[in-house]
Amino acid sequence: MPMGPMMQGRGMPGSMMGGPGRRMMGWFSPEDMNAFIDAHIAAIHAGLKLNADQEKLWPPVESAMRNLATLHLGHMQAMRETPRMMTGDPVGMLRAVADRMSQGADAMRKLADAASPLYATLDEAQKRRLQVLVRMGSRAMMGRRMMGPGMMGSGGGMMDDDDEDSP
Repeated sequence: MPMGPMMQGRGMPGSMMGGPGRRMMGWFSPEDMNAFIDAHIAAIHAGLKLNADQEKLWPPVESAMRNLATLHLGHMQAMRETPRMMTGDPVGMLRAVADRMSQGADAMRKLADAASPLYATLDEAQKRRLQVLVRMGSRAMMGRRMMGPGMMGSGGGMMDDDDEDSP
């Protein structure tokens, strides 16, 4: 899910707040974003084609993905509601960014902890599909350039964005 530079508080592209290149957060309601999160999680789950033993390991992964996405959406909503803080109070902005980064890091660690047992059981085809499904979903939901480097290491899968297709 969802969770690159914006989740970590590293900068805020002008397009997120409604500039000429507006992204999804400016176009869709929180309900819409939740529907996209549901669809993304369902796509990952369906695409993995888990066996019965792997299926038992899925619920904590799904829960951690939802928690991370909910945190991210909360951060985005807070930034939307307090745009002046981003320009008028640089010290306050630094504190808010640091708080978001800490919260995001904690949520990502929880996702990594939840995903690790399942990931260890995936065969090569499932790992390959996971990489594509996560990449597709993150780019569709947040736009290219919004997602950070891979959560499980370069080429590792969970949230990898190696920019192979970048100009």
